[in-house]
Amino acid sequence: MNGDHVSVADSDNMKSPLLPVVHNDEPMERKTVGQHLRTIFTPNNCYIALGPLLCAVVCLCARLGGDDTTRARNMLGVLVWIFEWWLTEAVPMPITSMSPLFLFPLFGITAADDVASSYMDDVIALVLGSFILALAVEHYNIHRRLALNITMVFCVEPLNAPLLLLGICATTAFVSMWMHNVAATVMMMPVATGILQRLPSSSEMVHPAVGKFCKAVVLGVIYSAAIGGMSTLTGTGVNLILVGMWKSYFPQGNPISFSQWFFFGFPLALCIFLVLWGILCVLYCPKGSGKALSPYLHKSHLRRELEMLGTMSFAEKMVLSVFGGLVLLWMTRNITQDIPGWGSLFHGRAGDGTVSVMMATLLFIIPNKIKKGEKLMDWNKCKKLPWNIVLLLGAGFAIADGVRSSGLAEVLSKGLVFLETAPYWAIAPTVCLIAATITEFTSNNATTTLLVPLLIEIAKTMRVHPLLLMVPGAIGAQFAFLLPTGTPSNVVGFTTGHIEIKDMIKTGLPLKIAGTAFLSVLMPTLGGVMCAHRVAADIGLERKSKVLDAGLLGILGWLRTLA
Repeated sequence: MNGDHVSVADSDNMKSPLLPVVHNDEPMERKTVGQHLRTIFTPNNCYIALGPLLCAVVCLCARLGGDDTTRARNMLGVLVWIFEWWLTEAVPMPITSMSPLFLFPLFGITAADDVASSYMDDVIALVLGSFILALAVEHYNIHRRLALNITMVFCVEPLNAPLLLLGICATTAFVSMWMHNVAATVMMMPVATGILQRLPSSSEMVHPAVGKFCKAVVLGVIYSAAIGGMSTLTGTGVNLILVGMWKSYFPQGNPISFSQWFFFGFPLALCIFLVLWGILCVLYCPKGSGKALSPYLHKSHLRRELEMLGTMSFAEKMVLSVFGGLVLLWMTRNITQDIPGWGSLFHGRAGDGTVSVMMATLLFIIPNKIKKGEKLMDWNKCKKLPWNIVLLLGAGFAIADGVRSSGLAEVLSKGLVFLETAPYWAIAPTVCLIAATITEFTSNNATTTLLVPLLIEIAKTMRVHPLLLMVPGAIGAQFAFLLPTGTPSNVVGFTTGHIEIKDMIKTGLPLKIAGTAFLSVLMPTLGGVMCAHRVAADIGLERKSKVLDAGLLGILGWLRTLA
């Protein structure tokens, strides 16, 4: 007997299929040609084919003018292809976001290494570190504890409905400042609806103020998350796209730091937030709301939920410490030109993404003292990382670089030469309104990716600092306040069943108008001060003498004459 002997039974087992054989004695029904065609030409398949078809039409038929526009024409065709897939979602959004990795090299737009580098830079590192910290906050229920504590402060006796609404909205805005606004909405909506669950349903005979307050809370959460995200770089992907495009187009210029953006974004967000609260109070918190709600909402209820969470554990305290340390490092990396931050110790080599990943790494080193050997975070807890957003950001950076390097932005901006004579006070709100309109039908990230490269070329034509147009376009792309499909945050609120489209339009339209008005005032004033620290010579702006408008545009005139 040798070791190669195999029994008959073993031989039969080896030949048996891995999956059970399904015997179907019923005759196969033959499909007609029409049925086969209907199977092939489904709406989704048609949308898939429409992308490359539109690309081919643009590449073969478009005439952009100029001597050598082959790359620009190809870039326009690829752009149409990608945006068609994004709009129809014929292909999953993360997969579409990776399409520049093969489309750009095949169409001769960008080398493979160059386009791949767009998917991992300091901004992407900033996002990854922030998301890991957000997952830690969510895992240890810190957001719920924070929400209950802040709401307790505003839940006074007798109950004041506008004040309680302010507490819920302010908590959501604060949370959204430090994590993506969609994640903040998903985290805060259960907290808000948990409060609303104490109220009787609309089917019961209750005071009308109860139903109105439910609408106000849901609208307040989704809009506060969007507004809070405007104030920091990490609050929304749009701000990160803006920073990445600035770095891509003007690599010799100083990068936009966390503290510089906060200096402008926080006052703007605060103004819009106060308007939001005022609108909600006027529309949904009539006189006597507190009296109608007081039988169902009491401070003792919130205190009971807080007691159920228990005292803060060591793990919660450490996560909060790491989170606070990260915010402190972000704010102090680059303070002012006269007071350099800690970033000067590393000669500008360390960025916001550097400390974001560094502090996130500490979560995998510090023990949680819950179970022996366990750390605050492990990789299994990171499986919920939103890679779709990371890939979308990378695609935005790749598209921006392709639009610039192919010459498409310069070609498209030639039709906007007439804007050179237009005053800035008219251009900024117009740009904001255009972005705010487009973003209702497309994602705010896609709107920013499309508009910002064009705005950079317009700024060069007008001889103004590019940020004075880039920022209104990026901020306007975040004003998706009218439709449920505008942002995922709106969808989260709409699915609660407490609000309708007419409620969003009634609240969102005046909020959008107020946001545009505040942006139009703050850009040439506070925005001008922010841009003044960036010498125009660093980004290649030419000197130009020009008759300027008076009033608030005085500081803008000074910026235009910088050499």
